[in-house]
This record gives sequence, C-alpha cells and structure tokens, in this order.
Amino acid sequence: MERENMFSSIGIPGLIVILVVALLLFGPKKLPELGRATGQTLKMFRDAVSGKDDSKEKKEDKS
Repeated sequence: MERENMFSSIGIPGLIVILVVALLLFGPKKLPELGRATGQTLKMFRDAVSGKDDSKEKKEDKS
C-alpha cells in the first residue's frame, strides 16, 4: 500500500519535472529508444515472473 501512496503523491508537476530532466539527460532522439527498451525489459520480467517461457513454447511446437 505504501507504493500506491508514494506514486499518488508525485502529481502532475512532479511528472513534468521528471520528463524534463530525462529530456535534458538523454536528448529527444534517445528517449523513444529508452522507452522501448524499458518496455521490453518489463515485458520480459513479467513473463518470467508469470512462468511464461518462449523456449517451452518452441519445444511444444516442434513435437
């Protein structure tokens, strides 16, 4: 529950500050690449936690 409170306390101004800092640090060309990489990493993590495994699915398809 503490995490929910932590994220709800950031608010819109806090998110804007975070985006501006990220833009200054990485530049406009790198931000989409970083977002894409972060999304892929989170998807792989979620799949690993839920037990999904591509290698298992590929082995089943071959049989």
